[in-house]
Amino acid sequence: MTQPTPPPTEGNPYAAQPAAPQPTGGNPFAQQPGAVPPPSPYVTAPAPARGNVALGIVAAVVAALVTAGIYGAIIGATEREIGYAAIGVGFLVGLAAGKIGGSNPVVPVVSALLSLGAIYLGQLIGIAAIGADELNVSVTTVLTDYFGDVTKGWKESADAMTFLFFAIGAFAAFSGAKKAAS
Repeated sequence: MTQPTPPPTEGNPYAAQPAAPQPTGGNPFAQQPGAVPPPSPYVTAPAPARGNVALGIVAAVVAALVTAGIYGAIIGATEREIGYAAIGVGFLVGLAAGKIGGSNPVVPVVSALLSLGAIYLGQLIGIAAIGADELNVSVTTVLTDYFGDVTKGWKESADAMTFLFFAIGAFAAFSGAKKAAS
């Protein structure tokens, strides 16, 4: 049997240094530097906010404003009210509120009320778009300078179908919020 030979020290400045003492009775690798990796530089994203009623209502307000504009553009382009679009407005408002607001019983009620406002605003924008085409001005000009005429036009054109679209949109918002929260 041969004895182990020490490593050569020629040309190696670290060969002559004494070795670090090994811990006794434990893991010999745990005491060495670099044995535990440093923390990851990547930050994990927090879980999405759920059950935050205030944030859910804010999301519903934003969804109501966006969908009201889209609904108004559809009415302005087709010069007709479309029931499926009113359902879409209500459902998207309810979906936004329910996903973020959670299962609080206030969320579906608030989303239904906001969808009523979004459908009404969309109908006003649609009437203003039709009037803007006839007057060769922008929609914002019609909404700001002739708002009284726009609301008067809405009152004159409102019929049973208009209010049915309100009811369907509110129902879709209530249902969408309940489904999204579960």
